[in-house]
Amino acid sequence: MNEHFFQCPYCWEQISMLIDLSQNDQNYIEDCEICCNPIQLSIAINDQEINSFEAKSIEQ
Repeated sequence: MNEHFFQCPYCWEQISMLIDLSQNDQNYIEDCEICCNPIQLSIAINDQEINSFEAKSIEQ
């Protein structure tokens, strides 16, 4: 597990989450720990490192 920091697309606060580096591609929705809005997360992992990370509003 790796802690990753990013900005919420709703409230713009910096939040963190734990990412399982053993899974290559991950796509899921998780609520912001500050404003509770749902965030669409898309994460690409290769060789136990995060290659790309995208956090966006599901309302787009």
